[in-house]
Amino acid sequence: MIAPEVRARIRRLHYAEHWPVGTIAAELSLHHDTVEAALEDAQVAPADRSTAKPTVLGPYTGFIDATLKAHPRLRATRLFHMVKARGYPGGYEQVKRYVRRVRPGPQAEAFLRRCTLPGEEAQVDWGSFGKVQVGRALRTLSCFVLVLGHSRAMYAHFFLGQTMECFLQGHVQAFEALGGVPRSLLYDNLKSVVLERAGDAIRFHPRVLEAAGHYHFAPKPCAPYRGNEKGKVERTIRYLRDSFFAARSFHGLDDLNRQLKRWVEEVAHQRRVPGDASGRTVAEALEEERPRLLPLPAHPLPTDVVRPACSGKTPYVRFDGNDYSIPAALVRRPLTLVASAATVRLLDGAHEVASHLRSWDKGALVEDARHLAALAKAKAHAHELRGRDLLRARCPRADQMLQALADRGDNLGNHTVKLLALAERYGAAELDAALAETLERGALGPASVAHVLDQRRRQKGEPPPLPLVLPDDPRVREQRVPQHSLNAYDALLEGEPEQAP
Repeated sequence: MIAPEVRARIRRLHYAEHWPVGTIAAELSLHHDTVEAALEDAQVAPADRSTAKPTVLGPYTGFIDATLKAHPRLRATRLFHMVKARGYPGGYEQVKRYVRRVRPGPQAEAFLRRCTLPGEEAQVDWGSFGKVQVGRALRTLSCFVLVLGHSRAMYAHFFLGQTMECFLQGHVQAFEALGGVPRSLLYDNLKSVVLERAGDAIRFHPRVLEAAGHYHFAPKPCAPYRGNEKGKVERTIRYLRDSFFAARSFHGLDDLNRQLKRWVEEVAHQRRVPGDASGRTVAEALEEERPRLLPLPAHPLPTDVVRPACSGKTPYVRFDGNDYSIPAALVRRPLTLVASAATVRLLDGAHEVASHLRSWDKGALVEDARHLAALAKAKAHAHELRGRDLLRARCPRADQMLQALADRGDNLGNHTVKLLALAERYGAAELDAALAETLERGALGPASVAHVLDQRRRQKGEPPPLPLVLPDDPRVREQRVPQHSLNAYDALLEGEPEQAP
């Protein structure tokens, strides 16, 4: 804001002395927009148009007014070119000032308050919460949120992505946690829900229709660009972001979801129902609404990913950026992959041939040693390579040690066997630390590594581990030796006096 005396001086210089806007701005050290605002200030009564000097824009103001009425957001530059094509001889600044003065302002839109009956409607949406590092992968952290319209009870669960698998899994878990199913679910126009839309003609995603048929709810997308229709879930996501997620530390996705579940029970459901004059808590309102929800079906909807899979030359099937092993006999054969949030299974027809814990890393090699045992025996050189891979997987610095030994021309197979034996005796973490120390000293070889491991044991006051070597005879290896009490020997040493010879 500028002082009244400055505003008066600007108007006098412009209207009485006919100074241009730029000259006034330079003289008074003001921005030209400030000068223009002072000239167009509504506090000063406008001059009588009957006596005002006509301008070159005057014949075109009617056209500009009509065009702005039909297209309120049309830019002044476009209007300038339109009147220029119709014979306007003036410049752009005059058109810009006139458009700024007469452009119709936005009108505030009023909305009706949505009141829903108990068990009638829930609103569903995703909330994005940035990225999290999982191993070498940078995964998207998203939160599935479902809010009952009447009680404002919520279910929320974090996922590493917004896939269809996670979307359906969120529905199943929400219905089980709330104890029933609302009659309709209101969505945004997500690709997971709406594949195509032309007005009121909607083509739903077939998986959403499958879930709706299984749980007997009606999917209802809100109108395009009408996010206010699902304002309850939008406000809940903002509430979750500010009250729960802000400045919170967690160790992995499972820990985050455990904290979220406890927060929903102890904080979110203990607040008062917004707009409810009775003062009920959300938990109390949920107990009243739960009998109005549709009952759960006898079995939950299967949400696993099911897709065809086939390996290449090697006995691995790739899924979500990771490789999962299969029996070598099934290489290049068509299989069926079934993946949940926790496991990845491979089926040959109806027979399960492989089952692995699912990895959320990228580029991980998830193996079952039984799948590769027969292949390793069939290929003489493969056993040595598998040993190196196993050593590299256990000890990150083993690759540097093996490379240094290879540059020296040593036999890597013999060294690999010895290093693997040290890993079995001392543990992978101890071996990796010893490898780092020997590499720093420049002492290469398993003997140097074993010496460092023994030194570290002695410094800690621990005895060196003794290797247990058993013959290959299965009768010896399977022998079980019962443990006997030694109390009888202790009694012999207690209190019996020595007898003279």
